[in-house]
Amino acid sequence: MLPALLAERGITGRDAALATELTYGTLRSRGTYDAILAACSDRDLAVIDGPVLEVLRLGAHQLLATRIQPHAAVATSVDLARYAAGPRPAGFVNAVLRRVARADLQAWLQRVAPSREQDLVGHLAIRYSHPRWVVTALREALGEGGGGGGGGGGGEGVRGVEGTQREGALAETEAALAADGAPPATTLCAVPGLADTAELVAAGGVPGRWSPYAAYLMAGDPAAVAAVAQRRAAVQDEASQLAAVALARAEITGTDSRWLDMCAGPGGKARLLAGLARSRDARLLATDLRFHRALLVKNAVRASGTAGVAVADGAAPGWRLAAFDRVLADVPCSGLGALRRRPDARWRRSPEDVAELAVLQERLLTVALDSARPGGIVAYVTCSPHLSETRDVVASVLASRRDVLLLDAPAVLSEVPGLRCPEPHGRYAQFWPHRHGTDAIFLALLRRTGGDGR
Repeated sequence: MLPALLAERGITGRDAALATELTYGTLRSRGTYDAILAACSDRDLAVIDGPVLEVLRLGAHQLLATRIQPHAAVATSVDLARYAAGPRPAGFVNAVLRRVARADLQAWLQRVAPSREQDLVGHLAIRYSHPRWVVTALREALGEGGGGGGGGGGGEGVRGVEGTQREGALAETEAALAADGAPPATTLCAVPGLADTAELVAAGGVPGRWSPYAAYLMAGDPAAVAAVAQRRAAVQDEASQLAAVALARAEITGTDSRWLDMCAGPGGKARLLAGLARSRDARLLATDLRFHRALLVKNAVRASGTAGVAVADGAAPGWRLAAFDRVLADVPCSGLGALRRRPDARWRRSPEDVAELAVLQERLLTVALDSARPGGIVAYVTCSPHLSETRDVVASVLASRRDVLLLDAPAVLSEVPGLRCPEPHGRYAQFWPHRHGTDAIFLALLRRTGGDGR
């Protein structure tokens, strides 16, 4: 929403940068700010009017995380409260933010966060502004057991995310949480056959570490890059690129001419797959349930000229089953792997949402396997590390079938270190922002065999 609003209001340059920082910074640190505001308010945050609470959060961000002078941050917040909610809350906003201004962020964290020794998960939740259930989910995905209440079990000191020596458990969980708070780099993807990384580097990019199609744009507007403007390249996270690369790279016997992307919107992976398919004289069918997302896919793959796009329900397919050589099931998910670029997702999602999504994810993976011919390859991908959306989904589907072989996904991407999930789940690949500088994308590769399925 923000870019459209900035364009509508004619906000550019430094003002646009400030608006972006205030918006994303406040969303990222909302949990931390709410704990501080609760300590500074004589009212429960749950009874404060929504617009007033948002003003308080914006004010807290200015006071605790920017170089804006305290008097200016308080004064503009009071003015904004009058504009958004009328004159009555102005005094309340003034009083609360003046209390916030009495200490810096580190001092407030020492005051409002639970101690590491008594409640490590609770401490990390406040320190890094994540719901407690998300901290627990990341801990479980990383294989760092314990630590929920009493600080976790021993272990050697680990070099922490701020360069200090951390003792005890959850050091990597803490690194993952810290990475969620850092704005992501802009990564471009060259469409094979239409552009290459040399062109993107000549336009100011830096070659990607692992994807042969990636370049990092360290500054500037991606739309100003000619290849992007001409749809021969696009912004796409490097892990997202590598998930598509892995599907195309996995060994296959027999035909290799029909590819399917069954949850294709908004079209990033479909764009890359279309280019890869074109280089092999294969054809991609990209589908999405929603018409407007299918239109986005159509625009994304138009330059390749070798992809068909259709509106279709992946859970109730209209295409012929057992017909595709390669199938991508990039399923709808909680988005917990993309919190750097979508910080609001951590506050909009709940454990109940994850449970509901898992039912759909199992259905989509089942259809993906049914859509692959015997010997065909399926990539199951989520932009979430939550076990209920990743390993648990695959394990549940595999338990009901006799015609599927789980492949070694990290071995297919052997150039990328640190992908293997904790044993005995090492055949799954999990990207992490703190390890790879990417979204936390999960990848499983499966081959449909000649069995009779269920």
